[in-house]
Amino acid sequence: MLEPLEQLDRIAEYADASVRVLNRRGSLVGVPGAYGLKRWLYGNYGNRGNAVYTALGSLFAIALSGLWAWLFKQPLLFPSLGATAFLFFETPTAEVGTPRNAIIGHFVGIGAAVFSLVIFGLWNAPSVYVTGVSPARVGAVAVSVALTGGILRLLRSAHPPAGATTIIVSSGLLAKPTQLGMVAGGVVLITAAGWALNRLMGVPAPVWAALDGRGASSFRIRPRALLRKT
Repeated sequence: MLEPLEQLDRIAEYADASVRVLNRRGSLVGVPGAYGLKRWLYGNYGNRGNAVYTALGSLFAIALSGLWAWLFKQPLLFPSLGATAFLFFETPTAEVGTPRNAIIGHFVGIGAAVFSLVIFGLWNAPSVYVTGVSPARVGAVAVSVALTGGILRLLRSAHPPAGATTIIVSSGLLAKPTQLGMVAGGVVLITAAGWALNRLMGVPAPVWAALDGRGASSFRIRPRALLRKT
């Protein structure tokens, strides 16, 4: 049974959501088994406490990525990781914010971008920020985004920040082999940091994939039900 304050916050999320789902799965409101700092913040400050939780988690995760980038002098911090960090601490038990979706999402984005660069003859070309926009570059970027979205749909591994990662690579900003390795490493590092910080601050974030009843996708195909309807 939910506390009255939690019931009100869920109603507020329902009213604000673009998709009308009463229980916005995986969000900070109503995380089962919350403890420590997360439980204290929400218990004392409600949604404002959740806002502080998201802000603190994002701050620490990005700061850690920036520290590693500074120490190793490598591009371990890039724009799309900001969106990934936000998902880790805003919807920590939702599918979209799990380590599985983050890793698969960004890695598919990297692979799609490399494929696009090769087929458009841009593998060794300078970045778009040096040469300017060309038809080949537009094609490479568009194909990389299309492939990323389509493949992630097939894999049921939605992670919107991956769309930004694939553009970063297909635009040539970080497209050399060593840079691609650093991009992949940056994804792994911030994913590990996000999971560890959630656990330390009081959210039982899944180790890999979302669990049923704790942020699993609300969209599930039930063939028998569909057959009965037809």
